[in-house]
Amino acid sequence: MPKTLEGQITMEKTPSYFVTREAPARISAMSRDTKLIVVVRDPVTRAISDYTQTLSKKPDIPSFESLTFKNRTTGLIDTSWSAIQIGIYAKHLDNWLQYFPSEQILFVSGERLISDPAGELGRVQDFLGLKRIITDKHFYFNQTKGFPCLKKAEGSSKPHCLGKTKGRTHPNIHPEVVQRLRDFYRPFNMKFYQMTGRFFGWDD
Repeated sequence: MPKTLEGQITMEKTPSYFVTREAPARISAMSRDTKLIVVVRDPVTRAISDYTQTLSKKPDIPSFESLTFKNRTTGLIDTSWSAIQIGIYAKHLDNWLQYFPSEQILFVSGERLISDPAGELGRVQDFLGLKRIITDKHFYFNQTKGFPCLKKAEGSSKPHCLGKTKGRTHPNIHPEVVQRLRDFYRPFNMKFYQMTGRFFGWDD
C-alpha cells in the first residue's frame, strides 16, 4: 500500500477479499483501523450474474440449473459452487467480525447504487468522514446499460459508464429454480440483516 499522509485516504479494491478466509487477519495485521466497504446485492441475482459472466468466457459450461443443484429431485443446493457460496454473506461476515468491529464495516446496497447512487454514496462519504460532495447532479441513467453513469469522469469531459462486461442480459432461469434459491438464501439473508442492522429487501 502507498504511504498515506495526514489528511489523505488511500483506497484499494479487490472483490475477492470479503470471501477469502485469510483476508481479515492479514488486513488487520497491516492496520486494525482500516475501514471496510462491501457492496452486496441480492444473492440470487448475484449468482445468476456470476454465471452470466462465466458463460461469456466459456460458452460450453453446464446449465445454471445443473450447477445449482447437488440433487435436482430433492432440490438440494450445491453450496460448493462458488457462485452460490459467495452469496452466503452472513457466513463471510462472521469471519470478518473476529478481526474488525462492525462499526468499521459499511455494507452498500448494490440495488440502491442503481436506483439512488447519490444517496448510497452519501452513506459512503459519511462513513469515510468526507464532506458530501457527490450528489444527484453527478449522475444520469443509461437506459441501454441499465446503470447510472457519471456525467463527467475526473480529468475528462466525457461521461463514464461501467465497462462492457457489466449489464449483460441474464439467461432465462426457470422460476422454480429461482424460488428454490430464494428459499435457500432466506435464513442467511435474515441473519445478515440482523448482523448489519440493515434490511436489504432481497426476500420480497
